[in-house]
Amino acid sequence: MAGVLLCPGHCRLRNVPSLLDVERMGEILKALGVKLTRAGDILDIDARHISQSRAPYELVSQLRASFFAIGPLLARLGVARIPLPGGCAIGARPVDLHVRGLQAMGAEVLIEHGTVHASIPGVSKRLKGARIYLDYPSVGATETLMMAATLAEGETILENAAQEPEVVDLANFCRAMGARIRGAGTNTIVISGVPRLHSTDYSIIPDRIEAGTFLVAGAITRSVLTLSPVVPEHLAPVIAKLREIGADVVQEGPNRLRILPSDRHVATDIETLPYPGFPTDMQAQFMALLTLSEGDSIITETVFENRLQHVAELNRMGADIRVKGHNAIIRGVPVLSGAPVVASDLRASAALVLAGLAAGGVTTIQGLHHLDRGYDNLEGKLLGVGARLQRVQVDGAIASDFEKLVPLLGQHYRS
Repeated sequence: MAGVLLCPGHCRLRNVPSLLDVERMGEILKALGVKLTRAGDILDIDARHISQSRAPYELVSQLRASFFAIGPLLARLGVARIPLPGGCAIGARPVDLHVRGLQAMGAEVLIEHGTVHASIPGVSKRLKGARIYLDYPSVGATETLMMAATLAEGETILENAAQEPEVVDLANFCRAMGARIRGAGTNTIVISGVPRLHSTDYSIIPDRIEAGTFLVAGAITRSVLTLSPVVPEHLAPVIAKLREIGADVVQEGPNRLRILPSDRHVATDIETLPYPGFPTDMQAQFMALLTLSEGDSIITETVFENRLQHVAELNRMGADIRVKGHNAIIRGVPVLSGAPVVASDLRASAALVLAGLAAGGVTTIQGLHHLDRGYDNLEGKLLGVGARLQRVQVDGAIASDFEKLVPLLGQHYRS
């Protein structure tokens, strides 16, 4: 959606999920003067007449991905003013890699009063191609700089670039608009700037994290599930770990997977890493699964320093997990029991849903606004394969009231 800002015309995006983050990004684009219309999973975006170079703080503060607008805005208009971003409280994700990369391409960047002010000096108002080495293979910085470079003068080389499938998908989208990009999916991306991009009609790849979450749902509930459409190679590290614990994942077609769980899952160790390593966005879901796997597992979180906040909530459900620094030591238990829990972030909310599906009794989860940021109708899809759950509005309820609510909810809920 941010990439459409590069195009002085109309673009159509297909396979767009119904997510809170998509809605928020749409509000940000509208605030910049972009026209959006939606019909089902099709989003039509007209960025011909951008009337603003400043994104509103009240919107940007809710969505970290909104910072991606800085690269396209700067490349298109020669100026961009974007507040420092917000999002899930899973750790520091500074924008210094974005800023240093834009400066290497000739931008003047000033951070003042919580806002990043970027502009291109000179008459041409075009960024200049540059060789940029990223200290860390940040997805956000890679995508921001790749988009900015599409309209720059000359060639830009991004070294130590992120290799995630989402980076490749964005590069393919930019190429569909006429950008000249090669090497996406490797650690070196080369962008040859062009003067102008054009309209396109583009289908977005399936969400590998949503697919991985459903694979774990099948394993943790000992259920055979079939998923389609997916891109199996995007799930290679997730599939490998499922096989290590004793489950099997069968590819039934080019875009179709089936999870065949085992009656007995065993412990394994996981270290989160940039792609093609094990994704940090699957860490919480796998932790829920490992709580019910025989033996001791260790999960090492190397990407975000605050991404173990779900441990306390899983322990409330009877899990046996200890945290030492960036490591979570999980001793498998025979059963989990339903309990009132609170989601701390997007993937933690999914992990608690999975744990609740496998637990005995009633589990109530507060904080579903996190879930809605990254899952399109998760409860509807789970209900469609036999889960027993229900979303309810409980006005004015706080965590300390949950014990009073559980008997009432128990009339309608089953794990």
